[in-house]
Amino acid sequence: MSAITPLRDEILHQRLESALAQVNQVLLGKPRQVKLAFAGLIAGGHLLLEDVPGVGKTTLARALAASFALEFQRVQFTSDLLPSDIIGVSVYERETGEFRFHPGPIFSGLLLADEINRATPKTQSALLEAMAENQVTVDGQTHTLPRPFFVVATQNPLDLAGTFPLPDSQLDRFMLRLSLDYPDAAAERALLNGDDRHDLLSRMTPQLDDAALIALNRQSQGITVSSALLDYLQALLTASRRHADIRTGLSPRAGLALLAASRAWALLSSRSHVLPEDIQALFVPLAAHRLVPARGASGDTLARTLLAEVAVD
Repeated sequence: MSAITPLRDEILHQRLESALAQVNQVLLGKPRQVKLAFAGLIAGGHLLLEDVPGVGKTTLARALAASFALEFQRVQFTSDLLPSDIIGVSVYERETGEFRFHPGPIFSGLLLADEINRATPKTQSALLEAMAENQVTVDGQTHTLPRPFFVVATQNPLDLAGTFPLPDSQLDRFMLRLSLDYPDAAAERALLNGDDRHDLLSRMTPQLDDAALIALNRQSQGITVSSALLDYLQALLTASRRHADIRTGLSPRAGLALLAASRAWALLSSRSHVLPEDIQALFVPLAAHRLVPARGASGDTLARTLLAEVAVD
């Protein structure tokens, strides 16, 4: 842990605002997506960035790691990638006559799983234990991962050749799925006239560290959620399980994730309590990739339909 912490609450939140501003200077014109990514990290969740190439997915991952002083590792997922290339491998050492575990890139603060859907299901599944339990098991031995630990994965939804769609169990491990989309005209002009993104990333300075991120997570857990809001959240979960157009609705894990992310969103909005607007802001990026349609509608459309149909009492 660096010398940035411990911090008093007011300094901690000033640094958080500085971190947000710093990332927004690199990823132009995407303040909502940046705030969503921060909410995911503060809530302790993993992120799936799904979009066309060249819109800043890798830039966002690197900027998050730089702002939070997280050790960054990038793995390019390909069809020949093996689980041991991610987790690590036990190697026999003649000198000691024993096997010694050599950690893989997953032992980092933030792992960028680039083009995750290009790897085989066997390799994709190597992340399941790590994302759910913050540990990996090799040759019967359990190895604890650093805390905090995040997976930020990218995939291109248009490039289907040579890809392996993520199974439902893998998708459920990602707290939020974000789409950056193309920048608007003003942001793109600023991008064209501005500094190179690699240069900007190299000049970024840590505004927070791992201990500060853990402190923010604890603060978010203390954000007040009324019984009425819990009723609203439960109503959304129940509606997703009973809707005629949805084959598989939201799991209890999704409900807990929505609650945690909404608290983090409220914290980022400088509030001590959750509003219905917080749940609504997080619902589509949290629910869409988890919903399995019964017909042809997309998860995004179904999530928005649920928001429209479930009333706030």
